[in-house]
Amino acid sequence: MYLRRTATALCAAALTLLTIPADAHAAAIACGGGTSTGRVAVNGCISAQRGTVGAFPSREMTAHIKLRNAGTRALNVSYEAFARPDGGSWDKVGTGRAYVRAGEEIGPVEVGSTTRVCAPVRVEIRVHARADGAAWSNWSTAATKQCQT
Repeated sequence: MYLRRTATALCAAALTLLTIPADAHAAAIACGGGTSTGRVAVNGCISAQRGTVGAFPSREMTAHIKLRNAGTRALNVSYEAFARPDGGSWDKVGTGRAYVRAGEEIGPVEVGSTTRVCAPVRVEIRVHARADGAAWSNWSTAATKQCQT
């Protein structure tokens, strides 16, 4: 009986270790409002991960995109992301393409990232997308305080 309990506890611990992500500093992803292009819904998302630049604390801000195809046929979707710290100018951080099947939702997919030395500023990202044959969507934005804990 005691051996069975010990074996059960060891198996549970092993399964727990297998499900823990390898990166202990992984950041949560926060998504902003939605917009659409054709039958594809678009959400911009952001994550911030701690790091250092020399002796200074920093954050790596990563732009992500979520896409959902509400149509009845698959589409190729192009997308791009821009970042702006504290009201500055928008800088492109990445682009990409995805094949989204009918009724499928993909993401959050990493589009690009930028590293900034910590400062008490608000960092925004914005993404937009274009399905084949459709116009570019409006911007979907997400933001974070760069050095929040």
